[in-house]
Amino acid sequence: MSTENLNNKEAVEKLKTLVNSIDIGMLSTFPANSDYPHSIPMSRQEVDEEGAIWFLFSSESDTHTHLTQNKKVSITFSDVKSYEFVSLNGIAEVSNDVDRIEKYWNKMMDAWFEKGKEDPNIRILKVTPKDAHYWDNKTNKLVTFFKVAATAIAGIKTDIGREGNLDI
Repeated sequence: MSTENLNNKEAVEKLKTLVNSIDIGMLSTFPANSDYPHSIPMSRQEVDEEGAIWFLFSSESDTHTHLTQNKKVSITFSDVKSYEFVSLNGIAEVSNDVDRIEKYWNKMMDAWFEKGKEDPNIRILKVTPKDAHYWDNKTNKLVTFFKVAATAIAGIKTDIGREGNLDI
């Protein structure tokens, strides 16, 4: 596996490409009285031009409670079918920005918010990455499988993908 660290605009573009193709990440918050993180699946709404990742969620959730105590979060996105992964740590901001709610609202949200987009519990979560790391393929899954098999059987070293830091 080769290393390809990316900075600034390249890092943001890589993050956008990976997160947009994976969509759902495991968002971890850190409860005040626990030694362990609390993780839930979250579907991203947008990765903006600065690399911030936006979500809709409820002020009645454990996640919201945790974020009132500690703004640090971790998110892991993984797509095992394509061998693409992103892990990031960041700082969360919570708001009830009506314009963002309108922008991100879709029919799927009705399942989470019974009162629709007028629900007073809807919150916007903005995660600003502070550090991020990715792993992905340079080729498709079948080619990667053969490269891994060649390495295992014949001891031939092949470059099966790349990984690196995303400095946003």
